[in-house]
Amino acid sequence: METIKKKPLLSGLLILFLTAMIFANIGGGMYESLMPLYLKDLNASITQIGLFFTLAQIVPLLLQILGGWVSDTLGRLRAIAIGSVFGVIGFIPLILADTWQWLLLAVAIGAVARALVGPSFDAFIAEHSSEENRGKVFGISQAIFLIISVVGPPLGGWLAGTYGFKLMLLVAGIFYFIAMLMRLSMAREAAKSVSAKTDKLTFDGLKINLRAMVALVFSGGLITWMLITDGLRDTSFQLSGNLFPVYMQEIGGLSLQQIGWVMSFFGLAMMLTTIPGGWLSDKAGERVGIAAGMILLSSALFVLVNIPAGIKWMYYLGWGIAGMGAGISTPAYQSLISKAVPQKNRGMAFGLFSTSLGIISLPAPWIGAQMWERVSPTFPFTVTAVVLLLSVIPIWLKFKLPKAETQGTEESADEGVSVVAGYIK
Repeated sequence: METIKKKPLLSGLLILFLTAMIFANIGGGMYESLMPLYLKDLNASITQIGLFFTLAQIVPLLLQILGGWVSDTLGRLRAIAIGSVFGVIGFIPLILADTWQWLLLAVAIGAVARALVGPSFDAFIAEHSSEENRGKVFGISQAIFLIISVVGPPLGGWLAGTYGFKLMLLVAGIFYFIAMLMRLSMAREAAKSVSAKTDKLTFDGLKINLRAMVALVFSGGLITWMLITDGLRDTSFQLSGNLFPVYMQEIGGLSLQQIGWVMSFFGLAMMLTTIPGGWLSDKAGERVGIAAGMILLSSALFVLVNIPAGIKWMYYLGWGIAGMGAGISTPAYQSLISKAVPQKNRGMAFGLFSTSLGIISLPAPWIGAQMWERVSPTFPFTVTAVVLLLSVIPIWLKFKLPKAETQGTEESADEGVSVVAGYIK
């Protein structure tokens, strides 16, 4: 018993895993928040920016569940390594694009990387934590991971503002390339382990996993309600999220560098609150953290769209509140999903959530752009704020995991630990 108590929350392998993730996502963090402004720099209008982000969701919808299945079948580290190769390739059209339409190719290639890496990330962390500490481990992992949100946006904003978008994207690609090398090395070491996955990708295996997930979706239980509620919530986010950098530039008068620092402040606030959010999830239940996060996010949007002209410091206040909301709710969401599905289906479950939410919210970016132009620039953000606030009702009533349920068993919680001895010096 004493030995169990002294085990660190984060294993050596998990720390190494997060280090590679930081390198990869510093690159992503440098340009993702500035992507609407890159589109604008390539002569895209507000409507075309909305159309771009609508079209950009199509390929990920086709791949997320498949990516989760690949992760469940081949193993988390192998799936991430394969995805990283596609991620590096995706930077080529991203850097060389001379019209905004060419960026769709970059997004399509990058979607393969996200489909393999995204579900594997959360599933890998879940498998390297005990159920009673799941929220804490997700919180600590997110806090470490969110270094990217503090470093990436201001670095990207400075490079883009000083040297242009192309050089900024080249530097981002170099960060991702380093991460790819680390991930390929980790996957090779994992393959030598006795606990390495040996399953093969087969159509029959895919059908079995899909049937299991369909049963969960239509059971009328927790997963069903999470999909319904998150579908509405995600749709509201997609109405306005991709337009906020343009809003801050055109309405708020912020420069690229200032937008980068504002987004960095959001990342810092999120990083500082994920560990308390994980603790709150473990102590009070996941629905408490999720509901509190939605209230804070809604409040942040109401602040951000009511800032008087010239009061730029209030953008830091608004995004700081939003970061707190995201930080408190994220580990709770991850913990709840990981506990609600069997361990062998976790990768597909995380992919399923991304896909199902995306199907519901597919036209939302284009609709949000229409709201901007036909009603007012603040209207899509106000709609998002109202929906987030209303989502607290079903979250509080339905996001409860029965104490008797033990679906997310921990029979392989230490899978891959033997890799550490052979890899970490």
